[in-house]
Formats: sequence, structure tokens, C-alpha cells
Amino acid sequence: MSISVNEDDFDAEVLRRSEEVPVVVDFWAGWCGPCKTLSPVLEKAEAARQGKIVLAKVDVEANPQLAAIFKVQGIPAVKAFRDGEVVDEFTGALPPARVEAFFDALIPSRADELFEAGDELSLREAAELEPRRDDVAVALAKARLERGAEDEALEAVEGHGGDFAAAGIAARVRLIQAGIATDAFAALDRGEREAALDSLLEELVAVGSSDDGASPSALDPAEAKDLLRRAIVGVLSEINPGDPAARAYRRRLSAALG
Repeated sequence: MSISVNEDDFDAEVLRRSEEVPVVVDFWAGWCGPCKTLSPVLEKAEAARQGKIVLAKVDVEANPQLAAIFKVQGIPAVKAFRDGEVVDEFTGALPPARVEAFFDALIPSRADELFEAGDELSLREAAELEPRRDDVAVALAKARLERGAEDEALEAVEGHGGDFAAAGIAARVRLIQAGIATDAFAALDRGEREAALDSLLEELVAVGSSDDGASPSALDPAEAKDLLRRAIVGVLSEINPGDPAARAYRRRLSAALG
């Protein structure tokens, strides 16, 4: 059931509440015909989601400051809040199907919930529901690597080569199977990311500077070098780009590839 909100309680009822559950705010006025058309559609959408979204209504004539603060230039104006910020909005009386889609985008999908659970069984189900999601594929591959299922990890990231982290995991599996950089990946699994990157870079330099061009494994030297590069990029992709360490490692990678 929707709640009426005014300038005095907007902060508590909308901004702070949106830290726990998405809040959809309907800016309306009594004289607005489209507002009357849209209102029951919004209420039906809220009720269907059984508490996963809160619908709040603001009369713009009684609360002009709120209308000004949130730049309401036409009504009905609908704004969705999450964590105290507007994350989506529309103006006008949209048809029911589009309103439903607007509400659906604000709450986690089943795949989102499974991804958040994080265990391998949940991640596998999430991958089945949304097979194109790179984040799910990477998480599933990592879960499989934890139990030593390298072939299954490789299977999880197949078709996700455009994602750096996924490509890095695929490269990791192939390198391990070729007996290359195993110590580096063991360090990565222990949470020693910088040690792992240092070791991977050393491997890359060694392969690139080999006098006879021979690879210490069944892999062609050029292929080993490319896989090491992909593995390093995959690790770096999961570090904040602004991190000074990440920038330093990118410079070292560039020099090693030079």
C-alpha cells in the first residue's frame, strides 16, 4: 500500500528507507488527469511485489520544495530511489507493461539472488538462468577452481572471452595444464595477489627472452606469452583501475610485452 510523503518526512520515508528497499516516488497533483490514470497502475505494480518495493506519493502542490529539489518539470513524474539516490525515472502515464518493467528493474532477479548466495550450486543455477552474464560465469569458474575442477572452470567461462576476468581464467587453466606459472596461481589462491602478479610477470619475461625460443612446456612460446598476458590482465581487471599498484603493474606488463 502506498504512503503519502511530504517535505517533513521525505528524508526518513524515502531517502533513508531506500537504503533498505527501493522506493518509487510518484509526484502528482489533484488536477492532473494522467496522474489519476497512472496511480492505480503504480499501486498494482507495488502490491504485486509484496514489500520488495515501497511506493510513496508526493503532492507537488502541497510540497513545491520537493518538486524543485528533484527537478520535477512535468507530472506525473516517477522517480526510483535506491541508497538515497535517484536511480531511474520517467514522466507521463506509461502503459502498464512499461511500468511493470520499470519496477522489475529495481529488484534483484532470481539470478541476482543466486549470484549473491555465492555457492557453486547457486552459481550454476544462475548461469543456467542468465548464461550471458560474465560476472556469474567468472564466479562459477572460481568456485570450480577452488575444488580443483579445472576443466569445469574452463567450461564455465566458454563464450565469455570478451570479459577480461573470464579470459584470464581460461588462460590460467591452460597454463596450469601446461605446467606454467603454477606457483603464481597458488599464490593467487592464497590471496597473495601482488606475489602472484610478480611471478606471472617473471614468467612472461622469461618466455619472451628465451634465447632459443623454446617453451619449457608443450605450449608454443608465442602462445605461452599470450596466455600469460591474458592471465595478468584478468587479475588486473579485478583491481580498481585507480589503484597505484594496478597502474604500476600495467606499466610493467607493457614493458614486458614491449
